[in-house]
Amino acid sequence: MTGQTAAEHGRAEELAELHDPLASSFPPSLTGRFLFWLAVAFSLYQISIAAHVIDLPSQVMRAVHVGFLMALGFPLLALGRGFGAPLRTLCTLFAVAGVAVAAYQWIEYTPLLMRAGDPTLTDLVFGCIAVVTVFVAAWMLMGPALPIICGLFLCYALFGQHLPSPFNHRGYAFEQVVEQIAYGTEGIYGIPTYVSATYIFLFILFGSFLEKAGMIKLFTDVSLGLVGHRMGGAAKVSVLSSGLMGTISGSGVANVVTTGQFTIPLMKRFGYRSAFAGGVEATASMGGQIMPPVMGAVAFIMAETLGVQYVEVVKAALVPAILYFAGAFWMVHLEAGKRDLRGLSADEMPSARKALKEGWYLILPLAVLVWLLFSGYTPLFAGTIGLALTGMLILGAAIAMGFSSMAVRVIFWIVLGLCASAFFKFGIHALLLVLAVLIAACAAFKGGRETLAVCRDSLADGAKTALPVGIACALVGVIIGVMTLTGAANTFGQFIVSVGQNSLFLSLVLTMITCIILGMGIPTIPNYIITSSIAGPALLDLGVPLIVSHMFVFYFGILADLTPPVALACFAAAPIAKESGLKISFEAIKVAAAGFVVPFMAVYTPALMLQDGGALAGAIGYWPAVAYIVLKALIALALWGASVIGWLGRPLAIWERLIAVAAAFTLVAALPITDEIGFALAVVFGLLVWRRKAPVSA
Repeated sequence: MTGQTAAEHGRAEELAELHDPLASSFPPSLTGRFLFWLAVAFSLYQISIAAHVIDLPSQVMRAVHVGFLMALGFPLLALGRGFGAPLRTLCTLFAVAGVAVAAYQWIEYTPLLMRAGDPTLTDLVFGCIAVVTVFVAAWMLMGPALPIICGLFLCYALFGQHLPSPFNHRGYAFEQVVEQIAYGTEGIYGIPTYVSATYIFLFILFGSFLEKAGMIKLFTDVSLGLVGHRMGGAAKVSVLSSGLMGTISGSGVANVVTTGQFTIPLMKRFGYRSAFAGGVEATASMGGQIMPPVMGAVAFIMAETLGVQYVEVVKAALVPAILYFAGAFWMVHLEAGKRDLRGLSADEMPSARKALKEGWYLILPLAVLVWLLFSGYTPLFAGTIGLALTGMLILGAAIAMGFSSMAVRVIFWIVLGLCASAFFKFGIHALLLVLAVLIAACAAFKGGRETLAVCRDSLADGAKTALPVGIACALVGVIIGVMTLTGAANTFGQFIVSVGQNSLFLSLVLTMITCIILGMGIPTIPNYIITSSIAGPALLDLGVPLIVSHMFVFYFGILADLTPPVALACFAAAPIAKESGLKISFEAIKVAAAGFVVPFMAVYTPALMLQDGGALAGAIGYWPAVAYIVLKALIALALWGASVIGWLGRPLAIWERLIAVAAAFTLVAALPITDEIGFALAVVFGLLVWRRKAPVSA
């Protein structure tokens, strides 16, 4: 069994490396060990910043964060891609240059403020180095798509005055552009980097600790126990476990190659088609990014950008996320019914009750995190407390196992719980003191030292996982800096507004297409930042509520990873499913129908995202509008699922499926009397299915 587990782990790493050059473990070489401890130092630095053990000016804190990204990223990429000596040396030089930029920003912090607007030659040199290193790191890590887009924006800042009207600007000197991009808080060190250096890094560490503590196994066992025995249970396990893991992992593609290693073969073994199995896993894994509380870290950037409390973003995301997963559940249920795929046998399923009994304590940090977020605490504070509690649970469990008496264990946990609650009165420093005592206690015996090694590895893995997000956030700051300098967003925004004055629906379609095109090969976070900066204000001008407009572009940025021809999440699932990534993509967009439908419905009826506004809420009241739009969405998704799968208790004829499609479409469309037509067609469809209830041959 151990050999099989090791083989599966090796296979998972091999698949991950196909899509992420940083997926493999730190090499055992001297360089690998140095980078491992550098990653640990990076995580400890970020924890110290979050806990205010170290206090730095915001600009310096962001610069040091990017410096760590460069110092760790370039050598790791060189090792991960197997570069020869010349390229490894070049990567080392880039890493040193990135560290030098951070040191310069720190040492010259006050003088840089004093000479803002009049940079020296040295300032320009270090500014250019900062821009080049970030571009090269992003190209090496994520490919050419994002650097090319950011490079076009940079060229626009430098040469846009030569473009024809209305695309031109007044022209900016080279020095002005470099200062805008490489200094201050509107370029590389803008809001995305600030969020990466605070919330995102902390929550990635939080997920890394939970994963090391066994959260993936807990989610999988609970999912198997709850739905594994039902019709199509294998696929329902995938939807549930991948969705749960996606809420804390923050990376849909990484989720595909971890949980998918278990769920895709399970679905295939119970009769699901390879393409459908891959599509279900990709859909569920990407959906984790829209499910509160973490939402792939975009929620924190959105809250910071909009200047609203985090809980407001979560409130807007909650109902659409439930609809998304309800739609996926319905699709796999219908597919199972069509192919008569029964659930798992009793001897193949773990007990959900037993899994929760053994691992219930892992849920506590997540529960405390959610409670703190909904109680009005900042995400930074909540994340710090959640991470500290996770560390306390892991270390405390190691110590408690050494007690032979159950009574002593209970007393120990009660005392530890009381110590943990001290943060309400004494702040984070009380938890740090408790952690220091637990670390010292664990260092005294073998099992404790092994647990400390797991925590150390979590720190290193968390830092490595944060690299792609951090580098993408730094690079996408170039776009924000250019748009702030030139006002470039107004041109595209005015075009969308001019179209929307005649047809809001057409403006939404144009925005959707823009998000999907930009999302091809670009991670979700930079895609959201770009599209929300460009299209968000335009949709706001058309009367779309602020959070709804940002959620609209966020959703389609995520769905870009499921949409052909790129469909990164689907191609990540392809080697596991042993099927074409393109075929998996076509299945995924069927399963993810809710993701395409809900954003449009929310624009016309903001009550779907629990927001005020919209004609319906004004006519019938807010909560009746919420109930009505949710009911309408559920019916539309049910009809869409039946029409796509072609089964609803029995095979459906082509003409019945067409009626279901027409009913679903008219329920989604927000035009005069379309709701009435949609409900009428839904009733007709329901009567037809009921009258022909007896099964017919396919």
